[in-house]
Order: sequence, then structure tokens, then C-alpha cells
Amino acid sequence: MPSKPFEDRTLSPYTGYTRAHWEAVADSLLAAVAPYATADGALYHFPGEHTSASGRLSDGLEGYARTLLLAAFRRDEKVLERYADGLAAGTAGVWPRVEHRSQPLVEAASIALALRLTRPLLWDRLDDGVRQRAARWLGDGLTAEPWPCNWELFPVTVGGFLQEIGHEPEASRAAIDRGLERIEQWYLGDGWYTDGHGRKFDYYNGWAMHLYPVLHVWLADDTRLLDLYGGRLEAHLADYARLFGGDGAPLLQGRSLTYRFATAAPLWLGALTGRTPLSPGETRRLASGALRYFLDRGAVDDRGLLSLGWHGPDDALLQAYSGPASPYWASKAFVGLLLPPDHEVWTTAEEPGPTDRADAVTPVGPPNWLLQSTTSDGVVRLHNHGSEDARYDPYYTRLAYSTATAPSAPSASSASSASSASSASYDNSVIVGDDPSRTEIEPLGVGAGWAASRHTVGDGIRVTSLVVARGAVEVRAHLVSGAAPGTSVRVTGWAARDGLRSELLPVLGLTDALTGRTHEGDTLFVALARLTGEPDPAPLGETVSVRAHGPGELDVRWSGGSGARVRLDGRGVEVTVRD
Repeated sequence: MPSKPFEDRTLSPYTGYTRAHWEAVADSLLAAVAPYATADGALYHFPGEHTSASGRLSDGLEGYARTLLLAAFRRDEKVLERYADGLAAGTAGVWPRVEHRSQPLVEAASIALALRLTRPLLWDRLDDGVRQRAARWLGDGLTAEPWPCNWELFPVTVGGFLQEIGHEPEASRAAIDRGLERIEQWYLGDGWYTDGHGRKFDYYNGWAMHLYPVLHVWLADDTRLLDLYGGRLEAHLADYARLFGGDGAPLLQGRSLTYRFATAAPLWLGALTGRTPLSPGETRRLASGALRYFLDRGAVDDRGLLSLGWHGPDDALLQAYSGPASPYWASKAFVGLLLPPDHEVWTTAEEPGPTDRADAVTPVGPPNWLLQSTTSDGVVRLHNHGSEDARYDPYYTRLAYSTATAPSAPSASSASSASSASSASYDNSVIVGDDPSRTEIEPLGVGAGWAASRHTVGDGIRVTSLVVARGAVEVRAHLVSGAAPGTSVRVTGWAARDGLRSELLPVLGLTDALTGRTHEGDTLFVALARLTGEPDPAPLGETVSVRAHGPGELDVRWSGGSGARVRLDGRGVEVTVRD
């Protein structure tokens, strides 16, 4: 990246970043992509051998649309001029049409939102012929069938702009109403959506399921719907703020992680609309922390381009739809630039986020998650007892994730080997026989310091899992049902990472190698786990004691005297917490 403004450790004691840094990063990203535009400006072809399943032409449109969105948030008239040229050429026959369940529908939403945000600077200055062609091209997005997930909001976003300019108002209204109605089936309360059918909980909650409807109704000045969708956003942010580590890192969980600091978008959105439980200083601390985290760790290459990955390039994070320009959905992070420079979110000193303030173990009801954070090392851990999408394993189906570790998996050459499953390659897993899978995840509840679920392994074997946590320490219990007597069972803990200590100690049913075997009927396996950055923590075995009281019954007692009484059986889990 080119040189950035000087850090301001008075205004921004946690990150050093100010509005000037956000502007400088936006300018640098926009300058870096300019050489990769085609002569007519309609497509942006970034270097690299990776092509999405949609093909090179669609990838080029993606490059135009997602960087246009960044230019729209930046509101630089000179930069917008080059996108005006690209719009004229693209709608003259260069761009692929928006069709049912096609990638251009996604990009049409970015283009429509950008045009709506910058109407006086871009749309109103176009020739009538260009406006008519652009409206017709976008108009296909009103009736194109989306995939049944966050894609339902793309016709809403297209319709919002076309309705504003008076193009096909009835069709636009119908597309808006249809999309908003469809996402209702996935709203589960407390600010949480699942991304389509099933239990897919991830960052799409923030950068899609909340972003599009809230921006739409805010731009439309619809106070009734802003109360509805803004209220949901506000509820979501109370949990969302806890997903960032002390170093700014978002949790490494879910899909499309190459969008990186797009995780900041809902934070700014709450400030923009006044629908947030966060103070202005906390909002900027979290958003700037995420931006700086990635910039400091190589997200931008030596050409100034965002790479496909997390820190630097990383093929493990990619999906079939990932193309060279896909990371530029990170542009959504710059929605904060819609806030004027004198807004208190820019002028108030940064304040600590949840992970900075105190250790916490927080239950999150709809996804059935338990969030565990520690101030001493700034690590946030997510215990996943309710989120699943088998298409993207291992980023959905592991028992736990953190801001400091990545899910591990065996290499492609060993993945088909039975011996690989019994290795430590699968972190945070219960491996029954040679099968590390975790499907049909059924949430069994969360509460003060605990979370539980049941899942299937292979053909009919069921595992009931429970975690009880305090500080950085976890008690993990797994009741295996339906396995033949003598079936091997292995439990694994956190993946290793430099600077962190990953521990796993057997308590019940396991050898020192963290392996055991089932017996007749249900078999209980218990271990202690810890992921910590503390240089000299107390011995794990001295922090908590666990004793069995009959089949499936445990007494957990922390060193300070508090604890819990736990019962696991085929019907579910019961937890009684003692202060």
C-alpha cells in the first residue's frame, strides 16, 4: 500500500486509524485496480490463474461492479467518471445478461446500489440513451430467480434504485416486496438470520441479510420499515461486536471469508442509521481494527490488489463462485464513509470493544453458539452447537473456531486414507471409527457458560456434545450412542499456532492419547481444553475438576468454587449452574 496518514494514538488509541486512513485505503485500492480495466472500462480483469465457475466474462463484470461500489462510498467524482464510461460500454452489449440464478444478478445489485448512492454525481450526468440501456439491463434483475438465500435481496436492491428513477415502478415494487417477504422465513429472532434453509449462520448476517434491507429502507426514508430492519440490526450488533479479537481479527468461520474486512459493514451501518447499541468510539475501534488487521497481514499484494485468501492468498478459503475480483465485496466496509467527517463516529476517541473490557462467556440463542473471550490474549472462541453447511466444511461444522486459529484438514493426498482421520488433522472434532464428519447438527440449548448439540456421524451413530467454559478453559463432554462396542473414538482440540498454547487433557473414557472405545450402550468421553496466549497459565488440571456421578452425569467445579451439574442422555442435556 502507498504511504498512509500518520497514526493518531490520541483519537484512536487502539488502532491509530482515523477517517483519513479509510479514505487513503479506498483511494489506493481504486488506483490499483484502474490498470486492469478493459479499454472501454466495462470489465476489470485482475491477474491470476483462478477463474470462477461463472467464467471470465462474468468475473470481469464482477471486477467492475464491486470496485464501483467502493467508488460510490468514496464519492470521488473523477473516479466515478471512468465508471460512467464503463457503464455506457457494458450496457451496450459487453456485459452478460442478468438471468435466473446467474452471477450477474449479484453484480447488478452492487451497480444499482452504487448508482442510487451517487445519483447526482453519476446517473444524472449520463446521456439519456445510456440511462435507458442501463435501466433495461438492470431491469432483468427484477424478475430473475435468485438462489434461495441472501440472493433474494439482490432484486430488492435493484428494485429500490429502479423505483426511485421511475423505471417499471410496479415491477420494481413487486421485486422489493417479494424479496423482503422471502427473507422473513429465515429470521429466527434476536437479530439473526440463517442464510437460506437449514442452519447456515455466518457473516452473511451482517454484510448481506442486514446490509441490503437496512440500506434500502434508509435510502427510501421509510421510517416504518427502518424501525423493523434497523431494530433487528441493533439486536444483531449486540452479539456481533463480540466476534472481533483484541487484534481486530474477525472469527475465522463460515464461507466467503475472502471478503475480509467487509465484516466492518454492519458496524458502520448501525452508526449510519442510528440503530446500534455501540458507542461511536466502540464502533470505530472495531471497524478500524478489522481493516488494520488485514492490511497489516498481507491482504493487499505488492500491486495493491486484494488477493483471494484471508491474510495473503489461500486456496483453502475459496468456493466455486470465487473469482479474482470476489474479494472486492470488501468494499462494503467503506459504507462508513457515507457518514460526514464531523460525525461523532469519526470525532470521538476510540473506546474498548467487548474483548478489550473483560473476560466473557456469552450464549447466543438463535445460532446456538457460545462465545468465549479473554482480555489477556485478545482471543475470541466460538463454540458451534448449531451452525452447519456441509458444502463448506470445515468452516461450518467444527465444534469450535477462534479469531487466532484456522480449521485444519488433511492434505488432498491423504484425505481418502483411513489413517488420516485418526490423526490430529481435524481440529475440534469427535472422530468415531475413522469418520470425522459432523452432520445433522441439532441444537440442544445454550445458557450461562454452556452450549450443547447432537450430531450424526456416519450411518446412525449419534454424538451428544456439551461444552462448559470459563476464562480460557473448556470442559468438553461427548456421549456416543449407537456405535458397536469396541468402536474407536478420538477427540481433538485446537489447532496449533505460533504464540498460542493449545492443550487437551483426558478426563473420562480417554487415554493420554485422547482415544477411547465405546462399550455396550451409550459411552461418555470427557476432556479439558484450552487455547490461550498467556505465557504462563495455571496448569489446566488445577483450574477445574470434573467428576462422574452415574451414567452421563457430571459435576464440574471451577477452582473459585462455582460450577455446574450436567446430565447427558439420549433425550438431551440438562445443565444446572452454581454460582
